[in-house]
Amino acid sequence: MDEDASGRIWIGSYPAADLTAYDPNTGEFTRYGRMDDTDMYNYPLVNTDGRIACLIRQTQPHVVVFDPYTQKKYQIGPITTKGQETLDLRKGQDGSLYIVSSLGNYRISGTHAVAIGDPPASFPNPTLPDGSTFSFADASQQLNRTLRIRKPGGSTHEFHLDYKSSGSDIFYVHAGPDNNIYGSSILPLHLFRHNPQTGETTDLGKCSASSGEAYSMANLNGKLYISSYPAARISVYDPAEPYNYGTGPNDNPRELGRIDDLSYRPRSTLAGPLGRIWTASLPDYGRWGGPLSYYDPQTDTKKAYYNIAGDGSCYTLAHLEQQGLIAVGTSISGGSGTQPKVDEATLFLWDYRAEQKVWEGTLDGRKTSVFNALLTGPDGRLYGTVRGGGPDELFVFDPNTRTFTNRISLPEGSARDLGLQNGPDGNIYGFTSAFIYRLNPATLNITELVRVENGIEIAGPILGKEIYFSTGVELRSATLF
Repeated sequence: MDEDASGRIWIGSYPAADLTAYDPNTGEFTRYGRMDDTDMYNYPLVNTDGRIACLIRQTQPHVVVFDPYTQKKYQIGPITTKGQETLDLRKGQDGSLYIVSSLGNYRISGTHAVAIGDPPASFPNPTLPDGSTFSFADASQQLNRTLRIRKPGGSTHEFHLDYKSSGSDIFYVHAGPDNNIYGSSILPLHLFRHNPQTGETTDLGKCSASSGEAYSMANLNGKLYISSYPAARISVYDPAEPYNYGTGPNDNPRELGRIDDLSYRPRSTLAGPLGRIWTASLPDYGRWGGPLSYYDPQTDTKKAYYNIAGDGSCYTLAHLEQQGLIAVGTSISGGSGTQPKVDEATLFLWDYRAEQKVWEGTLDGRKTSVFNALLTGPDGRLYGTVRGGGPDELFVFDPNTRTFTNRISLPEGSARDLGLQNGPDGNIYGFTSAFIYRLNPATLNITELVRVENGIEIAGPILGKEIYFSTGVELRSATLF
């Protein structure tokens, strides 16, 4: 959003990259429609002449100038490609707008981009009426509870913000190596721990340089590996040691950095094959082809297999230990701000020693958009759920014959991501948005166990007698055993 000289607020929005003006004096919104026919993000700034420069992202970042007087729009300056060139829109200290890009710098003059050398310094951060600046003293801890005011003379004063809120939604729930439940809040990312024995839930705090949420976790050798958005950063936490987040070798959790330079949303994390941590991720904004990647704690090395899913993305993982393979379920989606370039998702088998695909296929008779859960069952067969191209359903895959052998209708609701778990009784347990259900691997009969009031947003693990999940800010469980 940006404000013009008359006090109108200009708003750019997702997913239509459209432009809207709001007049606080009349309370009226005026909608001017899409500023780009393909891309989905619009970040507007008002120029000194009253025209609106719109930074369009994500696949081909560029600038469109909208003239509110004629209601015409003009594409100006370079058109870049995400991942190949860079482009930004800035307001200079002179109040004018500038395009700063790897293809050249420009001053926006009317409906034209005028090539320049180095642009002037950016417009300073806003101040209070007396010139004081403000910031959160605890921003690095992702708390934002201590407001620091700095006077023009340099003196500071801090205010503790003791507001009460309903809480931050839970984004992921996982059983840790110490038989506690761990999970992630969303925006900002804090790691929490729930002790089923005492009932105590603890906000452990920051666990990653990423500030969004942990998308997935895995356990290896008594440690918890956490894969977080944005930038698919990996961190490792030892529950047996004191909690002290940082980047040093003695910090806990320890930040290990990005898994690769393309992954952004690590939808699934798998521990085990070759003693490594494997991730399946959606790619960065405006890009396609989410890779399969790994981190090796033994050698502190990382590797990504790019283009392994073409213009689709790796999404879910399961270890077929008997065959020495990783089963990878894909999604047709690219990064945020993109439209799919592929028609259907696939399942493929990855030989992690030979570093190659050995089989790939998909379900007949439907255009599956995502394989959103995979599980190696107690009988060695692969179980999974799919969405898109018809009602959500569960499938059974025989890794020895490499065939889909069965397809089973699910209870009411949408199949939850990562929503399958092996139970202690030899059965498989799953989640839809409305039900917890049980699948008998011998008969392939599904039994609806619990209809969950208010629905299920995040599927979780089985620990002891309980199966865990979350709805909004609430960590919940159902006693099944």
